[in-house]
Amino acid sequence: MKEIVRKIISISGRNPFLCYQCGLCSAVCPVVEYMDTPPHKVVKLIQLGGEELKRIKSIWYCISCMACVDRCPRNVGPGILFEAFRLLTLRRGIDKVDLGTLENIDKVPTIAVVALARKTTG
Repeated sequence: MKEIVRKIISISGRNPFLCYQCGLCSAVCPVVEYMDTPPHKVVKLIQLGGEELKRIKSIWYCISCMACVDRCPRNVGPGILFEAFRLLTLRRGIDKVDLGTLENIDKVPTIAVVALARKTTG
């Protein structure tokens, strides 16, 4: 198992390997249409632990509503995994999103912009 996957599991307390890709998390996500990769596929990339994981922007667009956590039949909780991955990234001092460079920000749900700003400060 890759180190990044171990750290995500350690911080989140969740096991991404229980996910069987049913897609319920993506179906209930209110901002999935703005993500580059839907939540269930992000979990798959976490399982694989590859370099693609570092290029995903979806974890920064997650608004932490935790609808995916409530609906997950395997108690994987993608939103909790996303929080852990964001925390690891911020600990390394990498600022993933510059709000000033977002395109079509007027078309994005306000809650998503607020959640994104909250996650990238600190």
